[in-house]
Amino acid sequence: MSQPIEHASRLLTVGEVAAALRVSTMTVYRLINAGELPAARIGRSFRVRTEDLDRYLADRFTKAG
Repeated sequence: MSQPIEHASRLLTVGEVAAALRVSTMTVYRLINAGELPAARIGRSFRVRTEDLDRYLADRFTKAG
């Protein structure tokens, strides 16, 4: 018997990710297709977990000075 999967993360649309990053939706699609931003394909659209977006941003921060 299988147990239900607990969904602790929120899924964001490509438009929501683009708005959060202040980039175009095409840029988000390019990041997904390049494998830089993990995403799940649901039907004909993509969804990005908030944790994956946070990890993507954290990996790109640099120390100043």
